[in-house]
Amino acid sequence: MATTGTLPAPAGGPRTREPARRRRRMSPGARREARWAYVFIAPWIVGFLVFQAGPMLASLWLSLTEYDVINAPTWTGLDNYRRLAEDPAVLRSLTNTLYYTVLHVPLVMAISLGLAMLLLRVGRLQGFFRTVFYLPVMTPAVAVGVLFLLLLNTQDGLINQGLALIGIDGPAWTTDPTWVMPGILLMSLWSLGSTVVIYLAALQNVPPELYEAASIDGAGAWSRFRHVTVPMISGSLFFTLIVNTIASVQMFTEVYTMYFGNRLTQDSYSSDAATFYVIRLFQEAFQFLHMGYASAMAWLLFLVILGITAVQVRLSRRFVYYEGDR
Repeated sequence: MATTGTLPAPAGGPRTREPARRRRRMSPGARREARWAYVFIAPWIVGFLVFQAGPMLASLWLSLTEYDVINAPTWTGLDNYRRLAEDPAVLRSLTNTLYYTVLHVPLVMAISLGLAMLLLRVGRLQGFFRTVFYLPVMTPAVAVGVLFLLLLNTQDGLINQGLALIGIDGPAWTTDPTWVMPGILLMSLWSLGSTVVIYLAALQNVPPELYEAASIDGAGAWSRFRHVTVPMISGSLFFTLIVNTIASVQMFTEVYTMYFGNRLTQDSYSSDAATFYVIRLFQEAFQFLHMGYASAMAWLLFLVILGITAVQVRLSRRFVYYEGDR
């Protein structure tokens, strides 16, 4: 005779599964801990929704409209994005930004790694020099822009005065379009201290036994650096590559302070050479009140950063080594 329901388990066989409701039942202590966990993460969740997710969705909607803050937004569809593809000012600013990024990131990583390797050899003074290298990172970005505007001054700047002592006529760092980007790159080295500290911590974690084994096998200094040091700190190299790339693409405050903060001395040629993408976005939003167009620019920047980061993550599988890898 046919029966309904589940068949009883055979004798000696595995027990039947407990009902899902009984298995999901939590003890009073676990429920209390879960409630407190939600309480503690609630400020972050609220902050994320209000100050990040909400504004992002609002900017996405505004990017499909024409909005000047004064009047209500007018729906325009994809017109702002079509305009982006045809705007020479946007293309020029994006080119300047990518050019700066390609030069800045490898330069900062190479110099920081060299300084970190030197700090390994200073012994007890390592803590002092580590602090010295990191202190400039704490300087406000506006102050850095003003400082280098004075240092790079053509007539009485400290850098050109130093070059004059060795018989070199210093260039016009802030007015000659050819020298604007080298001046900005020079300024960017001011804040490499954080990268130095990261590399120093990574180098200190390299097992010395690996260097001893490599030396026994006859490896020279370059071979030990290439086959031991670089693979063992590749995780830190990858991290700083991503962080410095994102920071470079979003370069704004220092350059804006130097070349756009004083309208009386602003030069159109040097300003064109110093117009980075975020500066152009800022101008469209708050100088020309093209909020819809600026929102479209912001989303283009987001997609550019997302694409660059995705490529870096994809390529990292070839050169990043973790101790857990086999």
